[in-house]
Amino acid sequence: MKSITIQGQKREDLGKVATRNLRNAEQVPCVVYGSTEPIHFSADEKAFKGLVYTPDAHTVSIELNDGTKIQAILQDIQFHPVTDKILHVDFYQLQDDKLVTMEVPVRLVGRARGLVAGGVLRFNMRKLKVRAIPANLPDEIVIDITPMRIGHKMYVESLKNDNYTFAHPDNAVVVAIRTSRNAVKDADQDEDED
Repeated sequence: MKSITIQGQKREDLGKVATRNLRNAEQVPCVVYGSTEPIHFSADEKAFKGLVYTPDAHTVSIELNDGTKIQAILQDIQFHPVTDKILHVDFYQLQDDKLVTMEVPVRLVGRARGLVAGGVLRFNMRKLKVRAIPANLPDEIVIDITPMRIGHKMYVESLKNDNYTFAHPDNAVVVAIRTSRNAVKDADQDEDED
């Protein structure tokens, strides 16, 4: 899995006033959970651009000013309701033997037979929650839709893998090929002409 490095400074002062001063200096207050005690730090707002504003899934390498390096994943992020500025970020520390849950993007490849025949693609789940140890987390889940015809659906159950599990019901539809309105109209007109 791809990784992004974020440089940070440990925070000693916690509370509203210290947090407000950080945000005014274009710094984002952050917390890393998962070790014995939470680690509070701040990072430059621009450092999150490649992590937040992308469809890809990434792990994060946090490098603090005291030399500490932490491998983590993004757990939660809070945005300002009006300006959309990042207010706070929570990370979860990765440990080689502990399972983690992470959203992974789904990528479709191929051209479905049903689309060629006039069907419509319904891409219901563009991201799937995957549960695995950090070494087995995939960058993306690739689905070949070439054999799919009109009326076919791809369920979470058919994507099962030995390396990871999904946090979705087995009968959840990831992608489907449906009949288009135009195809239905054309079929109705053909019947009327006969």
